[in-house]
Amino acid sequence: MFLMVRYGIPFLANFSGFISGLNKTNTTQEKNETSFVSPPILDPLPSVTNKPELEIKGQAADKEKVSVFVNDALVDTKNTNEDGSFTFKVFLKEGENKIKAKVTIGDRESDYSDEEIIVYKEKEPTLEIKSPSDGQKFEKDQNPIQVTGTTDEGVRVTVNDFWAIMNGSNFSYSLTLQNGENNINVIATDEAENKTEKSVKVTYSP
Repeated sequence: MFLMVRYGIPFLANFSGFISGLNKTNTTQEKNETSFVSPPILDPLPSVTNKPELEIKGQAADKEKVSVFVNDALVDTKNTNEDGSFTFKVFLKEGENKIKAKVTIGDRESDYSDEEIIVYKEKEPTLEIKSPSDGQKFEKDQNPIQVTGTTDEGVRVTVNDFWAIMNGSNFSYSLTLQNGENNINVIATDEAENKTEKSVKVTYSP
């Protein structure tokens, strides 16, 4: 009554409009906060694999629907477990695969999760032993010998379980021969753990 007498009805009308505006702003903010959907979190994946089937695990909120995409193509959709966890099995193509996921609640969707990139390598690395040749014979001061050859870039090579020295795609190893027949076993292993193995036999007579 005091405000009405002191300032009049126009002031009260303006004041009422101000309060109503605040209520609308708060309601809009609450609606925007409610409509936000958090993206799922994927467990770390290996950067390279030699297996075509991959298990993808992650976490979201419980009772949410998670969709998984491989190379931007939808692979599968399922609800999370009671603890918010989820597990998918997907098949990879040879080479690079980009994996991501998102959550759907009703007509609302989250952003995509952080993208994971994994390379699937099916082929075994190439391997050639240039020296020594199979059946070669060595005598007297021809010991130790150099085991040399070629493989693919980025491949690790062992000679009789010892690491060879790599120079690009070339490898070498100084091997001390034992009297009589010597078996030389060479293994090339790539980053996906694909292996190629070759052996030669040589004879040493001091």
